[in-house]
Amino acid sequence: MTNKQRAYLSKLAVNEKPILELGKANLTPEFTAAVAEALAARELVKISILKNCVEDPNEVAAVIAERTHSEVVRVIGRKIIFYKAAKKPKIELPK
Repeated sequence: MTNKQRAYLSKLAVNEKPILELGKANLTPEFTAAVAEALAARELVKISILKNCVEDPNEVAAVIAERTHSEVVRVIGRKIIFYKAAKKPKIELPK
């Protein structure tokens, strides 16, 4: 993914509210499955990491991206944006 594409996706997600929150239970298989399901439905997903989660946001982003076969668009503080293209993409990325 190019920087231009990341910037475009980040711009799309800036006004979106996080649809999932990761708390003190840390990264469970159920949470990863919920992220994968959300990516399948929406392509672009924003999650929030609560303050009671002891994990580093960058590490969490890398693990979730690996498990869901998605791309980390951006990690901003305790918010993470993921992208995974659908078979019939709704979001058209710039070249």
